[in-house]
Amino acid sequence: MEQAILTIPENIALAIQGGGNVSLSRRLLELATIKAYELNRITSKQVMEALNLPDRETLYQFFKDNDVKDGYTLEELDRDTDNLEALLQQRRQ
Repeated sequence: MEQAILTIPENIALAIQGGGNVSLSRRLLELATIKAYELNRITSKQVMEALNLPDRETLYQFFKDNDVKDGYTLEELDRDTDNLEALLQQRRQ
């Protein structure tokens, strides 16, 4: 496991913590994993591993609580919908 030592001004550290009762190191880990996930550098499974989340339901709640963008675009949704409709059409024939 990698470790990093950071020097952060106290007012910035307090702002990062957002007034919550989560430790600064935990909040920084959360923010780093969120950003890495949004940039498609890590998977949702890796987010769960990094944050020691017990299940996907907890992961999805974490994402919701932190306004995480999943990167699933409207274009991808349209493509997936078209593909599903084509598969269902083939099945009916």
